[in-house]
Amino acid sequence: MQIQLIDQGFSHAILAAGGINAPHIPGLGSLSNSILVAVIVTVAILLFTRMATRRMALVPDGRQNFVEFVIEFLYGQVEEIVGEKIAPKVFPLLATLFIFILSANWFGLIPGVGTIGFGEKIGFLTIDPHDHDFVPLLRPATADLNMTFAMAAVFMVVWLWITIRETGVIGFIKHTFAPKGGLTGIMWWGLLPIFMFVGVIEIISILFRPVSLSFRLLGNVYAGETLLHSMGNIGELMDLGPKLSAVLGVLVPLPFYFMEILVGLIQAIVFTLLCAVYVQLSTAHDEDDH
Repeated sequence: MQIQLIDQGFSHAILAAGGINAPHIPGLGSLSNSILVAVIVTVAILLFTRMATRRMALVPDGRQNFVEFVIEFLYGQVEEIVGEKIAPKVFPLLATLFIFILSANWFGLIPGVGTIGFGEKIGFLTIDPHDHDFVPLLRPATADLNMTFAMAAVFMVVWLWITIRETGVIGFIKHTFAPKGGLTGIMWWGLLPIFMFVGVIEIISILFRPVSLSFRLLGNVYAGETLLHSMGNIGELMDLGPKLSAVLGVLVPLPFYFMEILVGLIQAIVFTLLCAVYVQLSTAHDEDDH
């Protein structure tokens, strides 16, 4: 295997490309390129946070001030959704998910991610679309279903633990299947079959939450990856010649490139917001429970 760098022009240098799978890096055993990016992003976040908070001061410097602002802002948003009581319990996970997803999404837009890797031919910062053996050295971590599903599954485990701890098993069953609104007597028994049917639908919805969370994030990141790569190849697709294709390959993707920066932020917000809403829905108490 040789490191493949470029072969058809500079136009692909800033673009990500690759399949939906996460292949293993040659020579590194079972380590996939998306897991490698996840490790790099995690280490970078930990190092930056450590440097910013190693020497806490009453008058913070730029890095400490930035970290404190992010944490305080995120905590305020989480507290508004889940409530003052639940926020301290769920905030560490939600903040970690948001910061990691945002960092991983933006890391995937760095030039070279998805375009430098291993293949048979040697070129300059791009891939050969005819080289089916090409393996990117780095792939966006959130473009791997294993990563997105793992994050969703971990959240669901924590969600279940917090829900059972707050409401209890009986309370969770009542919250899911029993009539709400303080109904009693014949009205309670009359509406019980309807609420039980709705409860079954709710259980099915809960079981599908990891799937919807993971595929929503994966789909948007992978779609952005494909869009940027397609825009970078638009000159070649239209057969406009190597020089014009090289120019278009740099200029045409730029608006979409900045759009993907915004999409990366939005998807981190959506993933975290949905997780917070799920916690709020399962831990909210009816008025008759107080």
